[in-house]
Amino acid sequence: MYLGFDIGGTKCAVCLGTAGGEIIARRSFPTEEPRGPEQAIVQLIRHAQELIAEHQVRPIAVGISCGSPMDPEAGIIQAPANLPSWKDVPIVRIVKERLGLPAFLENDANAGALAEWLYGAGRGAKNVVFMTFGTGMGAGLILDGRLYRGTNVYAGEVGHIRLAPYGPVGCRKPGSFEGFCSGGGLAQVARIERQAWEGATTLPAAPTAKEVGVAAVAGDALALHILALCGRYLGAGLAVILDVLNPQVIVLGSIFARCERFLRPSMEEVMRAEALAQTFAVCRVVPAQLGEAIGDVAAVAIAHNACRANEAAQGRAGH
Repeated sequence: MYLGFDIGGTKCAVCLGTAGGEIIARRSFPTEEPRGPEQAIVQLIRHAQELIAEHQVRPIAVGISCGSPMDPEAGIIQAPANLPSWKDVPIVRIVKERLGLPAFLENDANAGALAEWLYGAGRGAKNVVFMTFGTGMGAGLILDGRLYRGTNVYAGEVGHIRLAPYGPVGCRKPGSFEGFCSGGGLAQVARIERQAWEGATTLPAAPTAKEVGVAAVAGDALALHILALCGRYLGAGLAVILDVLNPQVIVLGSIFARCERFLRPSMEEVMRAEALAQTFAVCRVVPAQLGEAIGDVAAVAIAHNACRANEAAQGRAGH
């Protein structure tokens, strides 16, 4: 058994899960970020203790998932955008002291990559790229069977890649991957295309990403056009990732999982044209499998993966 802490700007969750990624029990509560980190940490520890007592288990470790920036080696949360009061919080040390268990910290995109690799759409592959494609666009990288963080934990910031000289804004950069392929970016594209559209449509003047998806299901021509356009930019961004990282699997979450049938045709057309034939041939692009449960499973995956890595290192040292 492992404990998982999923710390977000709106809510926090504590879960108890198995090495196979099954969530046995879960509790959640509002983060109340303006009140600072201590009150939330107290609740995380209390819920963890109650789950341990209720299920009469001794978890092996605790996995902690949170937004960046952070220092996972030092175990410190460094004021993510959605948690500005959590400045230099030594969360790993605090959890170790209060629960008496090993604890490990990862950013949420890396945690999502671990979850889909260990338990979801990336199972069995050595090279997996997990991309969020939700509110924003970020990635977690599994390379040669290991999580790759980069020099200072900024590997996977694919949303910052520029796909056009100008366009919708994401990651504070016009024309970026996140600008075209995220919930906020899709809404910007939809607003621009709606203003220029002369045909019939059910979409309002400033459609949300969800409204575009719902309208596409109903056959709205403008919504289908918007998603096809988004798919083209998605394909252009993925082609770069194919040629740089040569992955076996790219797992796309959230919007792709819900709108795959509208995005895939134009996405694959551009990928085939832009990527090397050799990298395109060996990579599958698939929707995430873990759905709404990914936050809980990802926190458990952090603990499971860290313990596996420690066991492997001890084994190598023993030889």
